[in-house]
Amino acid sequence: MSGKYGDLIRQAKQPEDSSTNLPDNQKTRKDDPEVNLCVKVKRSLRQHWAAEAKRRGITMTSVIVEALSEQFGTPDD
Repeated sequence: MSGKYGDLIRQAKQPEDSSTNLPDNQKTRKDDPEVNLCVKVKRSLRQHWAAEAKRRGITMTSVIVEALSEQFGTPDD
Protein backbone atom coordinates (compact mmCIF):
# COMPACT_ATOMS: atom_id res chain seq x y z
CA MET A 1 0.00 0.00 0.00
CA SER A 2 1.17 3.44 -0.73
CA GLY A 3 -0.12 6.94 -0.54
CA LYS A 4 -1.86 8.72 2.28
CA TYR A 5 -4.21 5.86 3.10
CA GLY A 6 -1.40 3.32 3.24
CA ASP A 7 0.43 5.45 5.81
CA LEU A 8 -2.73 5.81 7.90
CA ILE A 9 -3.33 2.06 7.86
CA ARG A 10 0.28 1.34 8.86
CA GLN A 11 0.01 3.79 11.75
CA ALA A 12 -3.28 2.27 12.88
CA LYS A 13 -1.71 -1.20 12.91
CA GLN A 14 1.11 -0.03 15.18
CA PRO A 15 0.36 -1.19 18.74
CA GLU A 16 0.00 1.62 21.23
CA ASP A 17 1.95 1.51 24.46
CA SER A 18 -1.10 1.21 26.68
CA SER A 19 0.86 -0.19 29.63
CA THR A 20 1.15 3.33 31.07
CA ASN A 21 -2.63 3.47 31.57
CA LEU A 22 -2.77 0.23 33.54
CA PRO A 23 -2.49 -0.23 37.30
CA ASP A 24 0.99 -1.28 38.47
CA ASN A 25 -0.08 -4.90 38.90
CA GLN A 26 -1.19 -5.05 35.24
CA LYS A 27 1.77 -3.41 33.50
CA THR A 28 3.43 -5.78 31.07
CA ARG A 29 6.86 -6.04 29.59
CA LYS A 30 7.29 -6.00 25.81
CA ASP A 31 8.48 -9.63 25.89
CA ASP A 32 5.61 -10.75 28.15
CA PRO A 33 2.34 -10.19 26.23
CA GLU A 34 -1.07 -10.33 27.85
CA VAL A 35 -3.07 -13.52 27.32
CA ASN A 36 -6.62 -14.62 28.08
CA LEU A 37 -7.49 -16.37 31.32
CA CYS A 38 -10.76 -18.22 31.00
CA VAL A 39 -12.84 -19.14 34.04
CA LYS A 40 -16.27 -20.78 33.88
CA VAL A 41 -18.81 -19.29 36.31
CA LYS A 42 -22.58 -19.25 36.47
CA ARG A 43 -24.13 -16.60 34.24
CA SER A 44 -26.02 -15.03 37.16
CA LEU A 45 -22.76 -14.56 39.10
CA ARG A 46 -20.99 -13.03 36.12
CA GLN A 47 -23.85 -10.62 35.51
CA HIS A 48 -23.91 -9.59 39.16
CA TRP A 49 -20.13 -9.13 39.30
CA ALA A 50 -20.03 -7.20 36.01
CA ALA A 51 -22.78 -4.85 37.18
CA GLU A 52 -21.13 -4.31 40.55
CA ALA A 53 -17.74 -3.63 38.95
CA LYS A 54 -19.37 -1.11 36.62
CA ARG A 55 -21.07 0.63 39.56
CA ARG A 56 -17.74 0.89 41.36
CA GLY A 57 -15.88 2.07 38.26
CA ILE A 58 -13.38 -0.79 38.22
CA THR A 59 -12.77 -3.70 35.90
CA MET A 60 -13.27 -7.35 36.72
CA THR A 61 -9.81 -7.92 35.26
CA SER A 62 -8.21 -5.64 37.84
CA VAL A 63 -10.07 -7.41 40.67
CA ILE A 64 -9.07 -10.86 39.41
CA VAL A 65 -5.43 -9.87 38.87
CA GLU A 66 -5.29 -8.32 42.34
CA ALA A 67 -6.80 -11.41 43.97
CA LEU A 68 -4.46 -13.82 42.15
CA SER A 69 -1.42 -11.64 42.88
CA GLU A 70 -2.34 -11.45 46.56
CA GLN A 71 -2.92 -15.20 46.79
CA PHE A 72 0.04 -16.42 44.72
CA GLY A 73 2.35 -13.41 44.36
CA THR A 74 4.03 -12.40 41.12
CA PRO A 75 7.25 -13.61 39.48
CA ASP A 76 8.94 -10.35 40.51
CA ASP A 77 8.37 -11.07 44.23
